[in-house]
Amino acid sequence: MLLLTYRDDELSRDQPLTQLLGDASHAEQVHHLSPQRLTGPAVRQLVAGSSLDADEVFALSDGNPYFVSELVASAVGSNVPPTVVDAVLGRLRRLSPAHQDIVELLAVVPSSIDRQLLDALVSDHSAIAAAEQRGLLTVQPGRVVFRHELTRRAIVDALPVARRLELNARVLATMEGLDTRRGIQGDSSSLATTDASRLVHHASEAGAIDALVRYAPIAARDAATSGAHREAAAHYTLALEHEDRFTPAELADLFEECAVERYTIGAAADAVPAQRRAVALRRQLPDREALGLSLRWLSRIMWFNGRRADADQAAEEATALLGEVGDEGLFAFALSNQSQLAMLAHRSQEGAALARRAIALATAAGATPVLSHALTNLGLCRWEGGDRAGFDDLQEAVRVALSIDDVEDACRAYVGIVWSLLDEFRPDDAEPFMIDALKLAERAEFIGFLAYLQACRARLELARGQWDAAVAAAQLAFGSQPASRCAALTVLSSVRVRRGDAGAAELLEEARQLADQIDELQRIGPVAAVRSEHAALRGDSTAVINIAEPIFADAVRLRAPYLQSELAYRLRKAGRAVDPTDIDYPFALQARGDWQGAAQAWAERGCPYHQAAALADSSDPGALLEALSILDSLGATPLARQVRARLRELGVPNVPRGPTAGTRVNPAGLTERQVEVLRLLAAGLTNSEIATQLVLSVRTVDRHVAEILAKLGVRSRRQARTRAEALGIITAHP
Repeated sequence: MLLLTYRDDELSRDQPLTQLLGDASHAEQVHHLSPQRLTGPAVRQLVAGSSLDADEVFALSDGNPYFVSELVASAVGSNVPPTVVDAVLGRLRRLSPAHQDIVELLAVVPSSIDRQLLDALVSDHSAIAAAEQRGLLTVQPGRVVFRHELTRRAIVDALPVARRLELNARVLATMEGLDTRRGIQGDSSSLATTDASRLVHHASEAGAIDALVRYAPIAARDAATSGAHREAAAHYTLALEHEDRFTPAELADLFEECAVERYTIGAAADAVPAQRRAVALRRQLPDREALGLSLRWLSRIMWFNGRRADADQAAEEATALLGEVGDEGLFAFALSNQSQLAMLAHRSQEGAALARRAIALATAAGATPVLSHALTNLGLCRWEGGDRAGFDDLQEAVRVALSIDDVEDACRAYVGIVWSLLDEFRPDDAEPFMIDALKLAERAEFIGFLAYLQACRARLELARGQWDAAVAAAQLAFGSQPASRCAALTVLSSVRVRRGDAGAAELLEEARQLADQIDELQRIGPVAAVRSEHAALRGDSTAVINIAEPIFADAVRLRAPYLQSELAYRLRKAGRAVDPTDIDYPFALQARGDWQGAAQAWAERGCPYHQAAALADSSDPGALLEALSILDSLGATPLARQVRARLRELGVPNVPRGPTAGTRVNPAGLTERQVEVLRLLAAGLTNSEIATQLVLSVRTVDRHVAEILAKLGVRSRRQARTRAEALGIITAHP
């Protein structure tokens, strides 16, 4: 058998191979195979276990196997590997110098080049045909595009800086000339979104400040309107690098719009200084209404950044100002903002009263966005106070927000529903709302709420006993704004406490400090509950009482019945008698000593760890053995250890031994096989090489690597090695 390979996109009419292929096609013994590009799922499989983004690799490579393999091997993300640069330049240098110049000019355009722009840039179209033959360009009737985005980037990266500046200036001038011929140069607001964004790109790359200042605000506003919030934030940042080119009023608008976009994409820390500049500028201007609205935004952004006192101060000033301007809709917005802050502080009666005032004013003024915002506050205040009619208010808030495509307030209402249902430990009821909210936040690129919803997902999976999934979701929220980060830390520390993993105390201390900074019971309470659980699993009743008692008093004072019930249970177990609530809630049943009712309630809610904990309160060997079975299946070593000790005290023979040594020798709960895979991974072997060495399929190794990353709570192979060394699973120098 003779195996021949060739590039079918490089065959010309005078290539001798063309005739050979024509002759061979008639022979029965000749078979043609056309390798296909890698699909998206295939690229994800190859990228699995690395720090690379599979979607970005697929977009850069267009599924070209060589490009994918080089990106994975170099693990440089969006940077072009040197091997790819060499390969691309090798093709480029086969063109004539004049044709190379044209291809380099086209390469600085980071998108497809439409026919009008191509004709304006290129007079010698033979260069296009030559580049197409060399596999650099793809030519279509209405446009020309580089065969692969990685090809284009490789050419641009190889250009000297001076040459890159010159080429971008030529493209910018050509595009502006086309706009002049279209008759829109005098009215830049008429620019299409794509044109404005492209003009900003070339102005920035060419160092053309005048053009950048002219087009960046237009591109930013267009991007924000179309939901491309990260792009909008980037354009605003470019414009604000040249503050001296704008008037104070223009600057105030730009800083505020930039702050809102940064808030939207979850960059709360960066939003704060921008919004503070906007407020400072507006204080120097006569428009009091604009100042009031800016202060309302400052209040929201400050709260999102975990700065409660600053949020309250800005909210009070915003309400005072907007109450004087004579616009009932704007005044309603300020009142609703204060209602939200009261609700978040568990001042439910105050929050509900403010929300009702805002709803009345908004309804009279026809201010629909304010109506959704205030309905969410009212619903949560009512729900906190034990009135389940608040659920109806929240659903109406979602409906109203979606009717006007108000993504922020729809996400707020969805989060309120999900969070409240999870407070009641009803994960199955919460999940459909969470899925709808995630889809909405992803579609609208509302990254701030997306992170918060990942924290919700982490809570949901924790309740279900799906601890690896809970850790994975919490990791996605971990690097976000303080509220999401605090919730993520609470979930991560809960998993470590219940598994008996190292580092739980350190995570809990970080969570406690962050919760104290936020200064809201909805953050402080859950952290105190996990801390008291941790102390109970260590057998330290004094610590349980010291941690839980003051927060229990706050829960009673602020009428937080779910938190009150959980802490009452912890305190009762520690020997401190407190009055439990009389609500129908599993923790309340446990606080009243009804372990059977609590176990049944937890089982109905699908919460196995809590079901086992309720069963563990019994002195019945059958219930204790059932609890032990559940705990062993979850890997809940500390509580299982206490249950085994109790069974032995009761004289139960043949108490089950529990997990094998393979899953107990390391604090991450890895199996013996996973430890083997981890050691080879840490030594730098690829999944294929690991599969060969351990005589496994590559798919099996892929699965092991994914599970290892989840159990270690990391995202990349390098992080896995570092984490495993820190936990002592592998040595620092294997």
